Amino acid sequence: MKKGMALLLAAVLAMGCLMTGCGSSAKETAANDTEGETASAAETAGTEASAGEERTTFIVGFDASFPPYGYQENGEYVGFDLDLAQEVCDRNGWELVKTPIDWDAKDMELNSGAIDCIWNGFTINGREDDYTWTEPYINNTQVFAVNKDSGITSAADLAGKSVLVQTDSSALAALQDEENADIKALADSFGSLTEVQDYETALMELEAGSADAVAMDEGVALAKQAKNDKIVILEDIISQEQYGIGFKKGNDALRDQVWATLLEMEADGTVDKIAAKYPSINVDNICIGQ
Repeated sequence: MKKGMALLLAAVLAMGCLMTGCGSSAKETAANDTEGETASAAETAGTEASAGEERTTFIVGFDASFPPYGYQENGEYVGFDLDLAQEVCDRNGWELVKTPIDWDAKDMELNSGAIDCIWNGFTINGREDDYTWTEPYINNTQVFAVNKDSGITSAADLAGKSVLVQTDSSALAALQDEENADIKALADSFGSLTEVQDYETALMELEAGSADAVAMDEGVALAKQAKNDKIVILEDIISQEQYGIGFKKGNDALRDQVWATLLEMEADGTVDKIAAKYPSINVDNICIGQ
């Protein structure tokens, strides 16, 4: 009898310990779960705080051989567009980061986040759906530049001649436009239409006599003509277009902030003051807010 009672008591004690152990395990598990949720919440809060941080830099991608909009002079990157970008940054408390890019790699640079925008005589026309654009800020034309002593006085004289054009440029797109029969026929009459990496290279070849003409932006041609009176710009216009600032698709907030600042700069006369530094910029072609 005593032995039976002892066994019963031992069984009760063992069950009590087991129940106590299970209770402790449950409490520990609940505590661990709570700690995990707290840590997860903290991580989420940290991510949201990072995403909500104010902008401190503004990275502008540009072609460093595209005067007067962006180019290198005395070891520094300067130009009308870069000066505009600097003023935008000054007014917003940002640091301007000038990032020269290969023009045919501009989309990769923008979509990877290496740059915030493409701002360098960047043509909207034909690219309307490819970027988040500001409104136009410059009206521009595409023209032909030739040597003064070449005997070429009109676009018709380019039949059988060698013409250079920048890769992925508006001039190239215009000359290849199947819907513009006259320009397409003109391009088909060339002896050759050769793409080059940048206008600096194209104009060097023009000056050396290894090419007969360069199809290019009027502003760039005027800037080069101001330094070299042997360059002549033909009156024939390849196409008319508008420049804008291109942001990655969906980046409306940054686009809106930059454009709002440009509108302020236009209203207070700052844009015209900056343009006055660059004689090849025709202030009548500036169309901010129009």
